[in-house]
Amino acid sequence: MYRSKTKEVQIGNVKIGAENPVAIQSMTNTKTEDVAATIAQIHQLEHAGCEIIRCAVPTMEAARALQEIKKNISIPLVADIHFDYRLAIAAVENGADKIRINPGNIGNRERVQAVVDCCKERKIPIRVGVNSGSLEKELVEKYGGVTAEGLVESARNQVLFIEEMGYDNLVISIKSADVLMCIRAHELIAGKTPYPLHVGITESGSVYSGSVKSALGLGAILYMGIGDTIRISLTGDPVQEVHAAKLVLQTMELRKGGIRVVSCPTCGRTQIDLIALAGRVEEMVKDFDLDIKVAVMGCAVNGPGEAKEADIGIAGGIGEGLLIKKGQIVKKVPEDQLLEALRQELTHWND
Repeated sequence: MYRSKTKEVQIGNVKIGAENPVAIQSMTNTKTEDVAATIAQIHQLEHAGCEIIRCAVPTMEAARALQEIKKNISIPLVADIHFDYRLAIAAVENGADKIRINPGNIGNRERVQAVVDCCKERKIPIRVGVNSGSLEKELVEKYGGVTAEGLVESARNQVLFIEEMGYDNLVISIKSADVLMCIRAHELIAGKTPYPLHVGITESGSVYSGSVKSALGLGAILYMGIGDTIRISLTGDPVQEVHAAKLVLQTMELRKGGIRVVSCPTCGRTQIDLIALAGRVEEMVKDFDLDIKVAVMGCAVNGPGEAKEADIGIAGGIGEGLLIKKGQIVKKVPEDQLLEALRQELTHWND
């Protein structure tokens, strides 16, 4: 498995690569210069399960804001830099635990060297990021368009560029909005570099379409044993990115803990408002740190049987439902009390 063979990289208080678990990353969408708003959003993300957070640093004011932000959060802080090498240096000087750059748009060799020297002095990792939307013109021409092969060559060239400057504390990311291209690119690069890989489908879309595309792409990549940190990029609240990432890792059995909800798709036999109930259950269980499966079933045909496969479940009837725990029917509950009955069972699960 490629993942277990990557070198270990320390990002603040989180280690990635080698035998470490795949870490969940997200990115703030506040103005980084607005320190209070950025801290508040990071706290929300921490609560949701985010383990590494990235902030855009487009201005010197944003770079300086990192110092105060860093003091008020408990997860590693990554600075996202484009174009201006001075912002990268300022970000490191103000406490960034890692910086994300594209060496190709930072400037000449001397400017990249200045960034590398600053990171080397403080042992700050550099994430070399390559996106399909900014692939170098010569590689587009070489491969007859934007291709997985071109993305991999670009990443390897940029890594070599930094290695020649005497630094190898690196993380690589290769992202594309094309899911199949992204999968192929990771397949190609996995055997050609020892560095941890941050994986994601870039510009994947709204919460709905982005979650589907990301689950398909990341699922395939993770199944190959590739990927040390992940981000599900969504056009929406970044907290939703974290919830989606946790579900992907749980589904791939790369993350233990957290309640897994299974629910039936409903049909004409359903006698309760299962769609609304399932949504409320999914929202409610986020507050519980339990490694169990919860079933929400809609009728008496498959419901009781499938609910028995879970640690706890509810199965609907006509305006009522059964509460089933560890394979045994506990009691019959009116429909409007099902959610609260389930909540009480979860609250006292370990009693």
